[in-house]
Order: sequence, then structure tokens, then C-alpha cells
Amino acid sequence: MSAGILIVDVQNDFTEGGALGTAGGAAVAAAISEHLRTHDYAIVAASRDWHDPQGDNGGHFAAGEPDYVDTWPVHCVAGTPGADYHPALDVLAIDVHIKKGQGEPAYSAFEGTTDDGETLAEVLEEQEIDRLDVVGIATDHCVKASALDAALAGIRVRVIDGLTSAVSPETRAAALDELRDGGVEIVRTV
Repeated sequence: MSAGILIVDVQNDFTEGGALGTAGGAAVAAAISEHLRTHDYAIVAASRDWHDPQGDNGGHFAAGEPDYVDTWPVHCVAGTPGADYHPALDVLAIDVHIKKGQGEPAYSAFEGTTDDGETLAEVLEEQEIDRLDVVGIATDHCVKASALDAALAGIRVRVIDGLTSAVSPETRAAALDELRDGGVEIVRTV
């Protein structure tokens, strides 16, 4: 068995200047690329929100004012610059690309698929991954959901908090507590 890494939603719309930008998102993209240059993983997977250009994506996009809990401003629309990986992220290091939220709300990378229709769980099982580092954006939403789903799948999960950015310090702290309660190890760096 071996270790993999999941890079969650390091996209333009989730970094500074994007539709739902997080403070420090661009720095996280660059730090993840550096981490990949200095650490070996059996597989490098990355997820992206990839929302349909038409419709509200199952109520995910707010019809009026978003509540920032269940409804959001339009973001990461398939094929737009906002949905692209941030330019500081080394996309050549990525082995598997997962798209999620195609027409529906989706927070966890485990809800998405590759272009060939494989789920992340299937990919990790095929590669015999039993340990997974999780990094990316946002700590308090999609990183949290993805790490908890990985733990539920029986994978030993570690969130590298220094390689994530969050919506706010308060929601980050609550997310890290929830992750610990879910059996996920939290480390600052590795």
C-alpha cells in the first residue's frame, strides 16, 4: 500500500480576486507546487469545481443574495478562467483530474469523476492508496468534506494545514476540530 495526495480546488475563483477568493490562496498554490517537488507520492490527484454554465446547478448558485452556506455566487463555471487551476499550481505534477459539481452542489472530491467517469474512490483503490494527504482550498468547505469522505472510506488521512487556505479564521478552526473528531490527522507542515 502507498501514499497519495489530493489537491482540492486550487482554482482561480478560490484565490485572491476570484468570485470566492480566500486570503492566501495564491500562496497556497505556490506552496503546494513546492511541496510536490520535494515529496514523493504514488499518485497526485486534484479536484476542481466544474459547474454547468446554464442553470443554478441544483440550487448551488444563488438566485438572489447568497447565504454562503448552501448558496453561493456564480463560480468555477466549466471552461471559464475562474475554473482553471491557479497558474502557480504545477499541473504537470497531477496524475488524476477530478471534476465535481457538474449540475449539482458538490463539496467533496469523492463526489466527482474523471473525464473517463471514474470516481476518486475507484482511482485510489486501483492504486492501492491507504494514506492520503489533503491540501487546497477551502479548509472549511471542500478540503474538510473531501478529507472526511476519505476517512469514511477507510483511508488514513492527514490534512496539511499549512497548505490550505480558508474562508475565515473562525470557520477554519471549527473545520479543523470537526476533522480531528472525524479521525483526520492535522499537521501544519511535513
